[in-house]
Amino acid sequence: MIVIEGTVRVPPERIDAAHPAMEAMIRASRAEAGCLDYAYSIDVLDPGLVRVTERWESREALQAHFATAHMAEWRAAFSSLGVTGRSLRLYEADPETI
Repeated sequence: MIVIEGTVRVPPERIDAAHPAMEAMIRASRAEAGCLDYAYSIDVLDPGLVRVTERWESREALQAHFATAHMAEWRAAFSSLGVTGRSLRLYEADPETI
């Protein structure tokens, strides 16, 4: 399993304007084959900090994600939404067991 965790910054006054683009990205990503989870969370103490968490079945699923139209649209929206400070890390993890 591949885990992505990190952050992006959006000016706090633009968070509401960014919601539709973030929601579209989340919904489309969660519908992809190999996506186990995909989420953005606004930090309670730093409202301009968006925490990113993703879980993918494999590196191949993640690579396919990078090539999607919704990923290109999300990246294209960065400048108009004021997205900066993108910092993401990839980890390999054992699959969940119960």
